[in-house]
Amino acid sequence: MMAVALPRTPGVPIPNGFRGSVEHGASFAEFIWFRCGGAAGTLVRPADVEDLAALLAETPRDVPVFAVGVGSNLIVRDGGVAGLTIRLPKAFAGVSVQGTRVRAGAAAMGITVASAARDAGLSGLEFLRGIPGTVGGAVRMNAGAYGCEVADRLIEASVVTRDGRRETWPASRFGFSYRHSDLPDGAIVTEAVFDAVPGDRAAIAAEMDRIAAEREASQPLRSRTGGSTFKNPPGMKAWQLVDAAGCRGLRLGGAQVSDKHTNFLLNTGDATAADIEALGEAVRARVLAHSGVALEWEIQRVGQRVGQHVGQHVGTPACG
Repeated sequence: MMAVALPRTPGVPIPNGFRGSVEHGASFAEFIWFRCGGAAGTLVRPADVEDLAALLAETPRDVPVFAVGVGSNLIVRDGGVAGLTIRLPKAFAGVSVQGTRVRAGAAAMGITVASAARDAGLSGLEFLRGIPGTVGGAVRMNAGAYGCEVADRLIEASVVTRDGRRETWPASRFGFSYRHSDLPDGAIVTEAVFDAVPGDRAAIAAEMDRIAAEREASQPLRSRTGGSTFKNPPGMKAWQLVDAAGCRGLRLGGAQVSDKHTNFLLNTGDATAADIEALGEAVRARVLAHSGVALEWEIQRVGQRVGQHVGQHVGTPACG
């Protein structure tokens, strides 16, 4: 099928004095992992933390704010995302080691943080090698893999609130649970500090290599995908439930359930965001009918559907 022409959402006026970049009608499909979806009303990349704080303080409260990283766990609906979309640039991607603490900017990738800890002979952050998103997104959704999650290692994080205040939150304030935090809509993580422990560099490197090899062997990493689609229900594996319901390889339009790992959805080349979301809902329905389990989405879904009124925002905040 052919991809539909996507409407652009209205732009947001940017206050005078903003020093970062501004792009109205920017295409999410150019960088999110699924490579499809609508446009951002206004996409900004602040120059630094002060620039971000001033922008949020001066942006009217009725303007929705959405933060995005590399879009590794994200569906942007075909009608786009109204309001202000914030993507932190490389200036927010620094990583440093201070004793047994690893300080990482929110735009840093998980593999960069894990590698910095390894090079410093610090263990405990190897799991971040298996997190394909940014630190900011990992904190917001309490990302985890291979037996560890952000809540296990986070000491504190720097946050800019929706009204532009700069705060430092201890890990306990985030109210972490499985793939969830209590970070409010419009608040942006700018930096995180993780706890690590001294370890043997060779052993740390070996564990990271094991994680990389296991991901390569079991997941469709070279496809247009959005990472794990559904949360694992307590005591169960989502992929096993999907497989048992007969969904392996299931297609809808240009979207497909991966043959390699059934908890991954794929854009086979011409899928729309509507195809992918509808396929996910079809999988949920089949699993519920087969096993009685209601799978919950892990992939964040944001924006308007085509034909939906711009004022009707549907979705959940993300920063993957």
